[in-house]
Amino acid sequence: MRFRIRHITHYKYAQQVSRCYNLANVVPRDTDSQRAIKSRITVSPQAATTHKRTDYFGNIAYHFEIQRPHTELTITAETDIDIDSRDSELDLGASYGESLAYLRDTLTPETIAAREFLLNSQMIEPSRAMAEYAKPSFNLNRSLKSCVSELTTRIFNDFEYDPGFSTIATPLAEVLEHKRGVCQDFAHLQIGCLRSMGIPAKYVSGYIETLPKPGEVKLVGADATHAWVAYFCPKEGWVEFDPTNNTAAGSQHIVTAFGRDYGDVTPIKGVIFGGGKSPVLSVSVDVRRL
Repeated sequence: MRFRIRHITHYKYAQQVSRCYNLANVVPRDTDSQRAIKSRITVSPQAATTHKRTDYFGNIAYHFEIQRPHTELTITAETDIDIDSRDSELDLGASYGESLAYLRDTLTPETIAAREFLLNSQMIEPSRAMAEYAKPSFNLNRSLKSCVSELTTRIFNDFEYDPGFSTIATPLAEVLEHKRGVCQDFAHLQIGCLRSMGIPAKYVSGYIETLPKPGEVKLVGADATHAWVAYFCPKEGWVEFDPTNNTAAGSQHIVTAFGRDYGDVTPIKGVIFGGGKSPVLSVSVDVRRL
């Protein structure tokens, strides 16, 4: 399938910003199952300098600098992308015990690179509480995919989606204690659980196509940025699961970036000079099939 994605981010500042320096992760990357056909980023007011590069994780990082005074900032990213079918069932593959042994004993470049995602990161520090929560889903003789699938379902059933509960700075311990949060929280939690069980796990940032109910028209801007999880499985490589929707990532999941946690793949971040109190932020996302 081919999709056209339009992601608009708008900031309105309380006071004038004299200049700003920004990094955007808003262009979908190429993966084994998706290929960007064309992409364009426009910034208003016009940027004085721009630079696009591939970062450490292979994501497309877009840097821009605005040197003129402004009270509003709009970043519009448009991408056409081809997605291969990812909805077929994967083989159950290696057991959890075999996967641990493979990660311990195999020294291929792929496995060594995967081990990096066992380490603590700025926003995810596995704890005994996470390990205790994850442990009932993991059995050494059971397939790793079945273990991760069950953990995905438990997070979906045990936690309530509550946009008003957390911010991106809310500690994972509070998310686990209160069993509430949003997609970023659930992705962070599942990554922490997987790492605590010895399985490398990545944070996946991207988009998900939302379909209207039968007979209803899809609203402009109704789609959303989203977050889910990829874990490393011997022979299969990286496998993606979405705890917010209790599913394996399929053809409606469009990857923007991989990282250790949200901090590596924040859609827009930077430094501003001026601006007063916190700006008013609005985001609109459209994922349209072509």
